[in-house]
Amino acid sequence: MSHPADHAHSHDPRHDHGAGGLDRTRQRQRLALTLCLSASYLVAEVVGGLWTGSLALLADAGHMLSDAGALGLSLFALWLASRPAPAARTYGYHRIEILAALANGVALGVVAIFIALEAIKRASHPPAILGLPMLAIATGGLLVNLAGLLILHAERNGSLNLRGACLHVASDALGSVGAMAAGACIWLFGWRLADPIASALIALLILHSAFTLLRETVDVLLEAAPPHLDVAEIEGAMQETPGVASVHDLHVWTITSGLVSLSCHIACQESAAGHAVLSELQGVLRQRFSIHHATIQIEPEDFEESVRVC
Repeated sequence: MSHPADHAHSHDPRHDHGAGGLDRTRQRQRLALTLCLSASYLVAEVVGGLWTGSLALLADAGHMLSDAGALGLSLFALWLASRPAPAARTYGYHRIEILAALANGVALGVVAIFIALEAIKRASHPPAILGLPMLAIATGGLLVNLAGLLILHAERNGSLNLRGACLHVASDALGSVGAMAAGACIWLFGWRLADPIASALIALLILHSAFTLLRETVDVLLEAAPPHLDVAEIEGAMQETPGVASVHDLHVWTITSGLVSLSCHIACQESAAGHAVLSELQGVLRQRFSIHHATIQIEPEDFEESVRVC
């Protein structure tokens, strides 16, 4: 029987700069390319919005500005997360990515509120707008955003940080579609109210994206169990492992996107060898649940009772 203090770490996150097998270098390259595309068209949308008098274009430009800031922040977070961890930061800088995703979500919400307020103000007295130039500029914005989405899409499920950047670009693409529709309505029918209506719809889309991202980010910061894992199922699988008498103090949480951690205490049956039980448990966690960072403490079956007596 193993000593009560025996435990095992199946992984050390301080030496895992590609958490969860993610290619951080490829992610940085994709973010940098998307940032260049967004920044290059930002000026065109600002000038176009002022020239045509379109709030939808200016809103899209403001959103593209937040895109550029979010992409830059995401790039910085990926760079910082890849730095070697000092001894005092045992998890390294991986959580910087989650903080960047949180900042992205807040930025999206602020942009959405600003656009909605301005759209309400303009709805009562829609200004004169140049419909055809507005349509052409919004179409260019859509093409730029679609290019950005193609660049980021392959990586977006691997990182909350990258998903936040992808949501920025996706909602901006929808904003460009709204601006295009408004431009077409103004050009073809002279319906100036289409501009504030399109702006309000853009704001709602942005707000929905912000809420989704913030909810997932806060769950990580609160160390909730990852949504794709069932803690009860994990406990049951561990309980069924030969030699395990009971499982207690089980915790499952996310350090950063793609890096899930688990810790627990295992009461071993008297006849079981602690090292064999550890090996079996780690195999179960890796193969069935893709959990590679597990800290497991092995205890005798009567350990808790003896502690209470003492």
